[in-house]
Amino acid sequence: MFRKSWIVAVVVVVVALAAPFAPAFAQAQKISLAPPGVPPIFGSIIAYVAKDQGFFKKYGADVDLRAFDNGTAASRAVLAGDLDASMSATPLLIKQVANAGVPLVAIYGWPKPDFELGTTDAAHAKCADLKGQQVGIDTPGGARSIALKSILAGFCHMSMDDVQQVALGSNTASALIAGQIKYGILHLDDVPEIESHGKKVTVIETLREASPINHWLVIVVRRDTIAKKRDALVRMMAGIIAAAHYMADPKNADRVATIAEVTGRSHKIALGALKAYLNFGLWAIDNDGLPKEQIDKFVAFQAKVGSIEKGKTPPTYDQLVDASIWRDANALYEKSH
Repeated sequence: MFRKSWIVAVVVVVVALAAPFAPAFAQAQKISLAPPGVPPIFGSIIAYVAKDQGFFKKYGADVDLRAFDNGTAASRAVLAGDLDASMSATPLLIKQVANAGVPLVAIYGWPKPDFELGTTDAAHAKCADLKGQQVGIDTPGGARSIALKSILAGFCHMSMDDVQQVALGSNTASALIAGQIKYGILHLDDVPEIESHGKKVTVIETLREASPINHWLVIVVRRDTIAKKRDALVRMMAGIIAAAHYMADPKNADRVATIAEVTGRSHKIALGALKAYLNFGLWAIDNDGLPKEQIDKFVAFQAKVGSIEKGKTPPTYDQLVDASIWRDANALYEKSH
């Protein structure tokens, strides 16, 4: 009896001593995150890297990645409560908050859009040649559609009524390769993919040149989801931060390129795209990718071009952004390094 009591006492003491060192995230809530595109766009691979390399798990996040055809549909699913978070176009968030007062907020961003208006018809690569032409986009009102609108207005002095939008999800490159269309809004990695099939791409204009203040993408969540699942969102974001640092390390390039094959790119093209995107600065690494000055100017621009309805008040930075999630997530990441 004495021996049995002694063993029980030791076990109790060990458990008690171990408790302070037990992971605080043992009971982490599940979080659903939607990367845009089927197949996923290259910019979203940061989430796939976080999943593949165990960064979500390392920081106690149980993240379920659910691919959506585009960020617009994903944002609607977040709003409906069917998803916790999505990667969706920044202009869409601004429009939704301003015009409909939706309870969505950004917690991380991609401040530099890589969109460009390209064509496989080099002989007709001027703005005047676009009149009446079909142009590949994701979906009307989606990120590529918004980019097309900005390029047409800022560079070509044309409106969306001057062209025909063709909704293709993330398959604009495939349509250009197949010869179904000659014009499209492309990502940087779409160009080498198209040219690997023997077609030369001529870039008519880039979004960065047409609209330098343009902000591309954000991770959006409902404000009440933050209230309910804040700890889980912080831990998910810590995984994203870890993935960003991992991707920026040249010694990990081959592994990242392998993960990026989920986009449908070959390993060779994915490797080249990764290098190009890192040089471009697509992923925010040491900050949340939501610079106040840029967001404020971009909101004013959205009001100027009519994305914010007359009579509606442009949203403030604090209405659009919750900077505390990334701040706390980065503190969690730095604590482990």
